[in-house]
Amino acid sequence: MILRTSPASPFGRKVVIAASLLGLGDAITVVNADTTDPGDSLRAQNPLGKIPTLVDEDGTAWYDSRVILEVIDARAAGTVHGAGEDRLRALKLQALADGLMDACLLQVYENRMRDPDKREPKWIELQAGKVERALDLLESAPPSLSGAIDIGHIAVACALGYLDLRFAGTWRGTHPRLVAWLDAFSARVPAYEETRVKA
Repeated sequence: MILRTSPASPFGRKVVIAASLLGLGDAITVVNADTTDPGDSLRAQNPLGKIPTLVDEDGTAWYDSRVILEVIDARAAGTVHGAGEDRLRALKLQALADGLMDACLLQVYENRMRDPDKREPKWIELQAGKVERALDLLESAPPSLSGAIDIGHIAVACALGYLDLRFAGTWRGTHPRLVAWLDAFSARVPAYEETRVKA
């Protein structure tokens, strides 16, 4: 299988970490993709031109990250999603973390793609508010790491890692419980540090 992504993508990182936990790390080859290049084969593999995209051995393409995670979990007969109420909790936590990452990416793109005089401060403020509320909720009750690591945990860790990468880790000064949580997660999941991109 081929995973089209970018080293800095928190969504691609989520897939790589989950694949490692499921024992599929060696079964997936990571190939960088350039979402801005019309000539990149990504657009033929995924008409949306988005990452991550997983290309199966038979050429079938799977997207987005949540679908890819379902695919690799099924292939590994794994439990990265949990079952029953645990699955629902993990999926809800993943949705929160994915929303946090989306709001971060929208801020990054606003600053990267628009000239300074055309940026919309209200839009950036709206996205920043989503990030802050999500962080505050997670800080009030960090996800328990007492059981198995699931997709909710992985998604939260990748969201925090993206904040470190693109927002200089400013969240750390006001969210000490989340800092401790991420340290504990990283200690349990070697793939987290192995996939870290330095700014």
